[in-house]
Amino acid sequence: MSFIATINPEHISDAVVATYSVRQAARAVVLDRDGRIALLHVARHDYYKLPGGGIEPGEDIATALIRECQEEIGCNIFVGESLGEVHEFRSRFLQHQISYCFMAQVEGEIGKPDFTPEEVADGFTLGWYTLEEARMILHSQSPTEYVGQFIALRDSAILSTVQ
Repeated sequence: MSFIATINPEHISDAVVATYSVRQAARAVVLDRDGRIALLHVARHDYYKLPGGGIEPGEDIATALIRECQEEIGCNIFVGESLGEVHEFRSRFLQHQISYCFMAQVEGEIGKPDFTPEEVADGFTLGWYTLEEARMILHSQSPTEYVGQFIALRDSAILSTVQ
């Protein structure tokens, strides 16, 4: 898998990074039949994100991505080409997050997301956007919440790899 970016807004020494826990996640640029891209708006913290999330024990990357898309955007997907990896070093949590990123295509009908109670509380909503709209949204956002700042940088970098 190719490398997309390292999200590291502060200098972290190798000795510090060695103490970080590792979280692996799967993420996708999901296209519907009209070529629009799925973005989730997190109203409470005022940022947008691509669908995806953590890989659970015993899951492979594709299985995790399919499960996350069923939950977050309410549809089945075909996992396509790999876009690469993004590494985030979240110093507040002593966490090194590795996101494996893919293109994906909606398969079948688009249903309703099945948001967790936390996602509902954070005001998650789903929208579908052209590539240009999605790039503008992800590039121009300025979340004030710590995790949202990483997500904004990460997902903008991921979308920059899409032609």
